[in-house]
Amino acid sequence: MKIGASTLAGIEYDLENALEFIESLGIEYAELVHQYPSESIDVEILESFNLKYSIHSPFMDVNIAALQNKSRLNSINQIKDSIDLANKIDADVVVIHPGLAPFLANKYFSDIVYETANKSIKELGEYGRDLGVLSTIENMPTFEAMIYYDLPDLHELLTGYDMHMTLDIGHANHARYPANEMYFDSIKHIHIHDNFGDEDAHLALGEGSIDLKHIVNTLEKNNYDGIYIIEVNDYDSIKKSYEYMKENF
Repeated sequence: MKIGASTLAGIEYDLENALEFIESLGIEYAELVHQYPSESIDVEILESFNLKYSIHSPFMDVNIAALQNKSRLNSINQIKDSIDLANKIDADVVVIHPGLAPFLANKYFSDIVYETANKSIKELGEYGRDLGVLSTIENMPTFEAMIYYDLPDLHELLTGYDMHMTLDIGHANHARYPANEMYFDSIKHIHIHDNFGDEDAHLALGEGSIDLKHIVNTLEKNNYDGIYIIEVNDYDSIKKSYEYMKENF
């Protein structure tokens, strides 16, 4: 079982600090949050750690479903930078958010938002494929403006493009999917964290109500060979979650 942790937990510190903590626990993988304040990542620093990497492309200020074409193209170029970085450091996976539908776009042009997102997703999938990088699309929670929180819809889209999904287990629970409806064969990467379904809380594993054992056991029975990235809020939650994974799987 491949277990990693996201540097999201230490986003308020410098990247080196987060990597030092992750490595100190004996965790093998780190997922680099490739956006402010780590927009520029020093490859030499990465190479100084005994870690393997995946990359979470920018999501704070980007929208690949933007109807304003200049905004969309800028977002795509930022994500391509993450794919380029993954190629340079031989990272396993790049995680990509599918985009947003702000109020007016959602009210009047929702079909076009999805068409635009699909166009961008396909382009990024092809860009990654050309570089030998696995570009995966993450399912979203059911917050206003979020798109592709519907797991079957996302699976169908990605299968048609010969692409793959990052299953965010906490997001799927927020979207009210039960544990026995979270497996799809397009899944190649996992974000694992806990919640009670009412908010995207990113709690330590075992601190919410998600049937994590059922989900992980289902993935393992289906020969899932990707990474389980612990994506929680702070260092203590990484430590608790890593202990949970070692004790239960």
